[in-house]
Amino acid sequence: VPNNYTRSMLLSMLDGEGFVGGYDFLYLPMDFTSGACLGYAFVNLVVPAQVGRFWRAFDGYARWTVPSRKVCRVSWSGPHQGLEAHIERFRNSPVMHGSVCDDFKPVLFAGGLRVAFPGPNKAPRPPRMRRRGEGPRSQPTRRTAAGGC
Repeated sequence: VPNNYTRSMLLSMLDGEGFVGGYDFLYLPMDFTSGACLGYAFVNLVVPAQVGRFWRAFDGYARWTVPSRKVCRVSWSGPHQGLEAHIERFRNSPVMHGSVCDDFKPVLFAGGLRVAFPGPNKAPRPPRMRRRGEGPRSQPTRRTAAGGC
């Protein structure tokens, strides 16, 4: 996924390729500091029989709505498979913290319409923010996770 893609662009792409109502979970990980996507996404299909069609549509996909030389590759997500696994993985994640822009959060759908993500079982910690060039052990910055929202 091109780094300047947004969640709404990705949703439009999925729907435009005929998958309206065919997925119930989508997450496009974003860099909270730059607002850029990290170049990959998680999509959970409602019906396992749609996997082949999805794979054919998106493995090798390069018709992005923005200039990009990236070519999409489809793969299985591990260790999380299925809607419930994705919900449990993210419901208490820092990405669900109130300081994180809604556009950066995973979303759920039922029948092609967005539905509420189940609330956390415990209070999510705020995400760790890094300045550009800092490594994973660096201290959080004071910037918020608004990232262009």
